[in-house]
Amino acid sequence: MFILTSSFAIVLCLILIMVYYLTNYLSYSDSSEKQTPFECGFDPLSKMRSPFSTRFFLLVVLFLIFDVEIALLFPVLSMFSVKISFLMSMALLIFLLVLLFGMFHEWNEGALDWFST
Repeated sequence: MFILTSSFAIVLCLILIMVYYLTNYLSYSDSSEKQTPFECGFDPLSKMRSPFSTRFFLLVVLFLIFDVEIALLFPVLSMFSVKISFLMSMALLIFLLVLLFGMFHEWNEGALDWFST
């Protein structure tokens, strides 16, 4: 069985190498654009000191904060299959209340609205 698995892995590696060499026929003579700095959301050929949207930055920061808080809930949710203590359930309730209060506060302040009316 080991010989069959090893031979399959070797044959698969050889096939993938052959596919790579057969499809690697594109040669780029002009690689100047590849060497320019890239930033997501910006045109690399425009002027470099264009103003940055503060609303976009605020929305990204808020997304990261809430994303990390939601990711912190996954280990707690896996504890529901085990008997959960009263202290753990109160800590989860306080955490969720702070998360909801923060979300409603940001919503009330208008930070989550992309288009201002």
